[in-house]
Amino acid sequence: MLYLAPASVIEEWSKTEPAKRKEAEEKMQGDWRTWMKEHGNMLKETAGTGKTKRVTKGGTTDTKNDIMLYSVIEADSAESAAKIFEGHPHLDIPEASIEIMPINLLPSAM
Repeated sequence: MLYLAPASVIEEWSKTEPAKRKEAEEKMQGDWRTWMKEHGNMLKETAGTGKTKRVTKGGTTDTKNDIMLYSVIEADSAESAAKIFEGHPHLDIPEASIEIMPINLLPSAM
């Protein structure tokens, strides 16, 4: 699954007055911990993303996308996982979304 928020929203948020930003971030972290107590066992891996490179036939360039974090989760189906994430604290970020998709392992190329 992918946690997304527009890069422009995150950039604008970084300009928020520090005390107000800290208060909102602490609330979101608390909400996230509460959510994790109930649903965290389904998350097998979670990581933040860094600076993005786009590779094309024309070369490599720096770029930005909306991916903030990713998680590998275990669920009965994408539909059941989506229901669980409907109330996730990440969605409190303006214009944020969460995308859930199955992982289809490819046969070994070897």
